Amino acid sequence: MESIKINKLEIENVKRIKAVKIEPTASGLTIVGGNNNQGKTSVLDSIAWALGGEKYRPSQPQREGSTIPPTLHIVLNNGLVVERKGKNSSLKVTDPSGNKGGQQLLNEFVEQLALDLPKFMESSGKEKAQTLLKIIGVGDQLAVLDQQEKEMYNKRLAIGQIADQKEKFAKEQPYYPDAPKELVSPSELIRQQQEILAKNGENQRKRDQVKKYEDSIYFLRQSVDGMKEQLAEEEKKLREAEENLRIAQMNTQDLQDESTAELEASISNIEEINRKVRANMDKDKAEEDAREYRDQYNALTADINKTRNAKTDLLQSAELPLPELSVKEGELIYKGQQWDNMSGSDRLKVSTAIVRKLNPKCGFVLLDKLEQMDLQTLNEFGKWLEQEGLQAIATRVSTGDECSIIIEDGYVKDPDPESGAAPQKKWKGGTF
Repeated sequence: MESIKINKLEIENVKRIKAVKIEPTASGLTIVGGNNNQGKTSVLDSIAWALGGEKYRPSQPQREGSTIPPTLHIVLNNGLVVERKGKNSSLKVTDPSGNKGGQQLLNEFVEQLALDLPKFMESSGKEKAQTLLKIIGVGDQLAVLDQQEKEMYNKRLAIGQIADQKEKFAKEQPYYPDAPKELVSPSELIRQQQEILAKNGENQRKRDQVKKYEDSIYFLRQSVDGMKEQLAEEEKKLREAEENLRIAQMNTQDLQDESTAELEASISNIEEINRKVRANMDKDKAEEDAREYRDQYNALTADINKTRNAKTDLLQSAELPLPELSVKEGELIYKGQQWDNMSGSDRLKVSTAIVRKLNPKCGFVLLDKLEQMDLQTLNEFGKWLEQEGLQAIATRVSTGDECSIIIEDGYVKDPDPESGAAPQKKWKGGTF
């Protein structure tokens, strides 16, 4: 269906307007210019009242000083004629075949925000984003993904803080590379010491045996000198003793005692050794904990990225009003910029495109106070409207060439005679 636009509007005795007739350009920007308090905004208010219904009715619709009630006459490009006139300014909608209708018929194609675009532009960034998401039908899905991302982000934040603490704690722990990997057992060292002492005791016993035989030989030789009569028997004993000595000496020839000094030092230093071992174990545990939390953090980062990609895919698959328009973290984004960083023309484009998307049947939008925009911005916006086939009727405090018409004291001002333009008709009160 072709979008509905305004072909012609005639206004009389509404607010500051005395009598004005305008035929807006079908596509592009129609600027109603003039100085302050001349009736420019009254033009937009009249259109909003005529098409939007009683809620747009001005508190004092009849022009001050006029005895003639307000009259509104709008012809739309689909042939509908919208009128408000008479004492009560009652609405009459007539289609090309002559059938009559009312506000319900207008509501089918008149988008409320198109009548009050500043309401959208002045809303918060999140409200703008919610309007867009509602239009493209992904608001509920995106809300679920946003909640998932928020929960994962908070969880990752907590885990990241713990990981940072663990890593810091691990770095602060002392480490002793020369310490054993496991705690030292005092009982094991004592057992080893006892084994060495027992072995050394056996060696001593053998040495004592050698001494015993040496003493025996000594006394026997003394006995030989004094006891010649027992010489033969004693010599036999002597030979036996010498043989025993020889065997005993052979047994002790390669014996070496082992030192217990190292074990004794270990026993005396066991607490210091174990302190270092425990410190190393604590550091290893802290590093392991830090690694585990860092792994969890990285896993959550991957999950968050997946969720963000899902949100991006969801928005990319939706039919957005403008290329490069999206929603990120609950804010409108256009060409990579949030609302407060957008240019004036981009803000107008975004707002107009979203309002049009709300109701594609509505092919026009009303804009007030475009004096905030420079001529280049106005030119860019006008070209974009033409490309999109949209109609915008706007006001601007100006009497320059950019204005389609100029309102002066409630009338359309005649152009400069030197310009060669046809003069605008002035209407008398109560007639068009």
